[in-house]
Amino acid sequence: MSLNDKNRFLPEGKYVMMGNIAMAEGALAAGLGFFGGYPITPSTEVIEHLAKRLPEVGGCCMQMEDE
Repeated sequence: MSLNDKNRFLPEGKYVMMGNIAMAEGALAAGLGFFGGYPITPSTEVIEHLAKRLPEVGGCCMQMEDE
């Protein structure tokens, strides 16, 4: 798997976002390439966002169907 640094960072600017989204974007900026998790409150937004963004950078997100 080759990670794509081009899409890893948000365009320069000011953003207003929920804390879970900010955490997910920070993990991407730090080089996250794989995330496995179970979507459960309060972190549901994290896996939903990473499921969308990780493929954009050549990464993989795996959602578990059971705890």
